[in-house]
Amino acid sequence: MAFPIYWMLLTAFRPADEIHASPPRFWPDRLTLEHFRRALATPTFWANVRASVLIGAGTVAVSLLIGTLAAFALARFAFAGRKALVVVILGVQMIPSAGLIIPLYLLLSDAGLTDSLPGVVLTYLAFMLPFTVWLLRGFVAAVPVELEEAAMTDGCTRLGAFRRVVLPLLAPGLVATSLYALVQAWNEYVLAYVLLSSNDKQPLSVWLVSFQTGFGTDYGGLMAGATLTALPVAVFFALVQRRISAGLATGAVKG
Repeated sequence: MAFPIYWMLLTAFRPADEIHASPPRFWPDRLTLEHFRRALATPTFWANVRASVLIGAGTVAVSLLIGTLAAFALARFAFAGRKALVVVILGVQMIPSAGLIIPLYLLLSDAGLTDSLPGVVLTYLAFMLPFTVWLLRGFVAAVPVELEEAAMTDGCTRLGAFRRVVLPLLAPGLVATSLYALVQAWNEYVLAYVLLSSNDKQPLSVWLVSFQTGFGTDYGGLMAGATLTALPVAVFFALVQRRISAGLATGAVKG
């Protein structure tokens, strides 16, 4: 599993004359940053970084906001059609995104949202929300309802109990869900390629294709770009990995 990552880093840091060496060398004779300089010097790189950040942050923020409230409703309230809704949420996960590209494009075109970042975020939400709701529903259900009842007995409203008691205990679930949504939005290629035509609005996943030209593939630049693209998500995971593995109700009850 680690070898492809190693080979990506190796290709990104070694000189161009060693990339196509035969037999292949598994350790470079010398290292270079030339591929990274060339990747950073591409005309639209920083615009593509901005687009990726806006798409990723927008998708994560909106999916968590809507998904948390929907998951709380599914886990705590009894209403007609709740089980059917859960089945529908699971069913949506089975639909391949590639099969919905044409209707999604036509829908966004009618709404004037093609070649726009908000249109891409809305499209991503259609695929992220079902998973977000399903995952967070399990976390909400694992929080003892007695904690909410105790808070409401002490004077909290239903919303206050959710904000003060349930939401802090959902931190591991929120982090895990946000990481999944960020990875999916950050790495998505097909939908972004179809919906965004302006080079300065395309995310980094589409920007990487610029290293493939009619004259061949610039493997050094491509691997340097892939390393730069993967770095933010890797850093985010390193920062939150303890929260992901933390116990759900740690510290909820004392004594």
